[in-house]
Amino acid sequence: MAVKIRIPTPLRKLTQEQELVEVAPGTIGSALEELQGRFPGIRERLVDDSGQVRRFVNIYVNEEDIRFLQNQETPIKAGDEVSIIPAIAGG
Repeated sequence: MAVKIRIPTPLRKLTQEQELVEVAPGTIGSALEELQGRFPGIRERLVDDSGQVRRFVNIYVNEEDIRFLQNQETPIKAGDEVSIIPAIAGG
């Protein structure tokens, strides 16, 4: 069983319109690398030049924000669901 990553609508053009993408268990960092290998250009939308998750991107593992876990070192195992959620600003 793989890890499921929920892709937000604005990034689906990079994943051939796939809402759910499966990746191998490991860490959030390894999942981002796998996504980049399969869908070139997606990583730069999620992380900044220093390799940190962009401030306006929220990543959750089973509804837990990785910023309160181990960031990109957060382990993910088979059956976990990762959600990538861009922050929404309003006024």
